[in-house]
Amino acid sequence: IRQLWKARGFELKSCRESHLGDGLVHVKNPHLEAMDEDVLYHLDLGTRTHDLPAMFGDVKFVCVGDSPSGMRPFAELMQQELGLGGGGGRPADLCAGTDRYATFRAGPVLTVSHGMGIPSISVMLHELIKLLHRAKCRDVTIIRIGTSGGLGMEPGSVVITDTAVDSFFQARFEQAVLDAVVVRSTELDKGLAEELLRCSEELHDFLTLIGHTMCTYNFYEDGALCSFSSEKKLEYLKRAYNAGVRNTEMESTAFAATCGLCGLKAKPHTLHTSA
Repeated sequence: IRQLWKARGFELKSCRESHLGDGLVHVKNPHLEAMDEDVLYHLDLGTRTHDLPAMFGDVKFVCVGDSPSGMRPFAELMQQELGLGGGGGRPADLCAGTDRYATFRAGPVLTVSHGMGIPSISVMLHELIKLLHRAKCRDVTIIRIGTSGGLGMEPGSVVITDTAVDSFFQARFEQAVLDAVVVRSTELDKGLAEELLRCSEELHDFLTLIGHTMCTYNFYEDGALCSFSSEKKLEYLKRAYNAGVRNTEMESTAFAATCGLCGLKAKPHTLHTSA
């Protein structure tokens, strides 16, 4: 984040005026503007109870991750990296009134937990995007950070996702809406991927590369139930690798599809726990 901030020429003292164009966060719901009040229930925020532009209007980066316990240390790290000090105290949870998600601020960086899996991150993203829209944020970049399962990678490597794919290695996210199946693209911002890769050249502690990330619907496919052989599993993983997949997790397709539709520059950025 520090390298991105410097590369884009933002200054902390004037970040509210640092626009790259219109850059607004768009919502694709024509009914929202007719609402007297928008309650972001799972974030414990709302348009009538909080001054969202004052609280969040200067946010430029949003970093989301699965664990609430991991977001506060990350916010503390951002305070240190951006030279914000923090006034000697720990960042306060801005959503302390709910136990669903945790949210912290470090200057222009907002960090939010999203839980595990597509349903949990989808709930958070809907409310987060409405928050950014209501706060009139501009030129926001959102990055998902977290662990994943590596495929043919050294443990501890970092993959910057260029495309999120499903279990058939297709760049799509299928979702049932009422009684119809809606298919949305999961292509991600290629320029942001290259920008992150350039930033990683300043770091020499781990391997960083760009690759496809495969999203699954479950942590276990061979836990309490298993319907395939070890040979079949290895054959499938080889096909995934040949299709460009370098890691697997459980949120990337929903993340990519939702952020892309709302005009957000988005990128999953994951650390591998296994090879």
